[in-house]
Amino acid sequence: MREFKRTDRVADQLQKELAVLIQREVKDPRLGMVTVSGVTVSRDLGYADIYVTLLGEQSPERIKENLQVLKRAGGFLRSQIAKRIKLRHVPELRFHFDESVVRGQHLSSLIDEAVSSDRDRQGDDQSEDEAGNEEAR
Repeated sequence: MREFKRTDRVADQLQKELAVLIQREVKDPRLGMVTVSGVTVSRDLGYADIYVTLLGEQSPERIKENLQVLKRAGGFLRSQIAKRIKLRHVPELRFHFDESVVRGQHLSSLIDEAVSSDRDRQGDDQSEDEAGNEEAR
């Protein structure tokens, strides 16, 4: 059984704290509905890569603007984390857009499209079979 590494525990705690801080403490009006989908921490706890997703419109301009707002708020967020989590050194925060949610939605729509076209094709095949059976009679 795999034991949890310290970096995993720190990453989980950072994710919880950042989700609350971004939602309640960052007051920039340009910042949309941001959720923290994941955090990875380097082995030496020097850097933390924070992956965020946006609710609503996800245009490249909006994504870039939200990441800039988070980057500018990074110092404030880091100081707040230092007050909430007991760490000798608080990692530097690097924000990234998590494209896995968008990719998942796209794949899900492709699967739905394939299933519906398969059903349509099966329906056409059955109606052709029924028409052929009636002609044979």
